[in-house]
Amino acid sequence: MDEPAPRRWTEQRWTIDQTIALIGPEWDQGRFSQIVTAAGAETLSDVAAIRARCKRFIDIGPACEATARRREARAEEALAAERPTTARDNFYLAAQYWATAQWPIVQNNTENHVMNERKRYCFESYAKLADHHIEPASIPFQGKTLAAYLHLPPGYTKGRVPVVVSIPGMDGYKERLVQLSGDRWLSRGIAVLALEGPGQYEAALNGIPMTTARWSETGTACIDWLLTRPQIDPDGIAITGHSFGSFFATIAFAGDSRFKACAVSGTVFEPGGHSIFEVACPSYKRRFMYMCGFVDEVAFDDFAETITWEGSSHNIQSPYLCVTGEFDRLSPLNYTEAMMATIPGPKMLLVYQDADHAVGGVPASHNGPYFLTFMSDWISERLAGNPMQSQRWFVQSNGTIVKEHYEK
Repeated sequence: MDEPAPRRWTEQRWTIDQTIALIGPEWDQGRFSQIVTAAGAETLSDVAAIRARCKRFIDIGPACEATARRREARAEEALAAERPTTARDNFYLAAQYWATAQWPIVQNNTENHVMNERKRYCFESYAKLADHHIEPASIPFQGKTLAAYLHLPPGYTKGRVPVVVSIPGMDGYKERLVQLSGDRWLSRGIAVLALEGPGQYEAALNGIPMTTARWSETGTACIDWLLTRPQIDPDGIAITGHSFGSFFATIAFAGDSRFKACAVSGTVFEPGGHSIFEVACPSYKRRFMYMCGFVDEVAFDDFAETITWEGSSHNIQSPYLCVTGEFDRLSPLNYTEAMMATIPGPKMLLVYQDADHAVGGVPASHNGPYFLTFMSDWISERLAGNPMQSQRWFVQSNGTIVKEHYEK
């Protein structure tokens, strides 16, 4: 079975391996640091061992698989010994490593399917032991289904609660979208529908490749499903996404006016994605070609022209928040500014001085508002019906916020 092999990936492979040998397996993005954020300090020794083992690209999958198997075995041992909390945590960790072991695979082969089954087994074993209600969801979509998990806030007993549909980025997955403890949405009393939409992990495995048109229909599919759940407030549905999930969430939001609010960060809004596909590390293009169902690079390049907010963003009427870095190398700020200018509804743009795609790690993100907390509070306020003004905020390095109003 063929796999995507864009020209730069093939030509620069030796450089990628040398870079990994020099700085580790997070040469293109902080995939393991995100696991630490989601799962806590116990992952630090795992991540250190994985980093030490990974000297080439081909080392990433085996290193993560070995860690996943070890954590899964530890979870089973704890379960047999009637230590449910230890079992819970290790099942959660095992699911993270199984998912990360899948990431380098860009074809729907047996290995990918087997790892996906192990990931689902571990996460659903975790769900049975979690401190809050989690249920697997299959969202009807174009004759197939999209995989998701619905998380209800800890302590939920009855009534209806608001919900946020959470969308991962290009390389993200639904099992990492809700933290092992202290999740920012659940702790605010907001349920989470953690979704993998067209092209992402299980959707790609199930033959639902990414297209802009499919993402335009994804929001409607999610809302229709959520409205069948007695726990969900039908007037309290929001959506969020990070990195390429910022684009996915925006398109889904624009496609259904029943969403009450949208908050995105780490934007990817350059129409056609030249910066992320042709200038940034070729691992991005390789992965995205797989997500879209392409092996031929020339054919994908033609298809990439359809990856745009143009024709969609003018439909946005409900409150919209966009958080980005001043110097985002994957999607220059001018494209985000152009997209924001087309939105007629209430909107807010939050720009951090000197920040790159990840938004954090610069003085502005330390001294100014922490963007994930800001996004969570902003969504909470919109779901509560609190009014807002359309503004552009620029967070300076010292934490000072320069505020400008958007002209009506």
